[in-house]
Amino acid sequence: MSCRTACIVTDLQIEVKVEDFMQFDMLRHHMERLHVLRTFTGEDSSIFTVTEAGLRDLTDFAHDYLDEKKLFFRISGETPWRSFSEVDEVFTSEWIDDLIQQERVISYYQPIVDTECSVYGYELLARFHSPEGRMIYPDEAFTAARARGRLYALDRLCRVTAVRHAAPLINQKAFINFVPTSIYSPEFCLQSTVAVAKQFNIDPYQLVFEVVETDQVDDVEHLKSILRYYRDKGFHYALDDVGEGYSTVELLADLRPHYMKLDRSFVDGVAGDLVKQEKAEMFLTKAKESGSVPLAEGIEQEEDFNWLKEKGYQLFQGYFFGKPAPSPL
Repeated sequence: MSCRTACIVTDLQIEVKVEDFMQFDMLRHHMERLHVLRTFTGEDSSIFTVTEAGLRDLTDFAHDYLDEKKLFFRISGETPWRSFSEVDEVFTSEWIDDLIQQERVISYYQPIVDTECSVYGYELLARFHSPEGRMIYPDEAFTAARARGRLYALDRLCRVTAVRHAAPLINQKAFINFVPTSIYSPEFCLQSTVAVAKQFNIDPYQLVFEVVETDQVDDVEHLKSILRYYRDKGFHYALDDVGEGYSTVELLADLRPHYMKLDRSFVDGVAGDLVKQEKAEMFLTKAKESGSVPLAEGIEQEEDFNWLKEKGYQLFQGYFFGKPAPSPL
């Protein structure tokens, strides 16, 4: 899948794999009658490609006549095959296409403060809405985008929207999330981000791009290429949710981010939890070794803020300082 086709909403092309020759033969005849089938045969399985309309018909046919345990699908361009039992998610998530095309997203501002509780910057958090005005939260939107193969298109929309919302901030940082697994080639996929920053005359130094889903990073070299692109353009970057997942310590040393955000699971209640204290101090040490500014997120209690500040954390974020809001403080 190219960046061009991934960043816009186009008709879905779905590959279906059949691990049973007799079932494949039945499907081939059925789908050929509908004129929606292209096939090729591998050594151990047969694969064909259909449109979304063809997939709907195939699903009905499979429910009635086939063993669905031997059927798998993937949206063209994706790597992992998915069980056919998950195919209904593709259809029920169709609403995300309209949300992306209509750009129904804004950014909320959550303050990030220093040790004196002065606002250092804001994390810009995506908030979506339905045509009726109902708030749609990121987990719901990104789950639908993954089901539909729209992850890059949604991530790009959120990034560009957040950059636009950074324009009113004066001498304050704007922290902007991005999903590294959605980016195929930084030179092409991130052009729109750079273009919007130039359009609004935003100093690249003001923008900090956060690597979300740090625990799901498998291809570190690919992530490095993305961060090099950001760095070469003058942007800063951060590792989000540090402390979750495997090899986070290694990532800190390898990527040397400008900012390290300690995950809220190690922050909430840290003042009275020896295990959390040990983790918080370990990551603080690693942040200093890698030259990263340590930032604790998810602070809701004053005693946690005071403990982290005393230990050497420099920036802080959480409901104790302010909830996400449609405008900066």
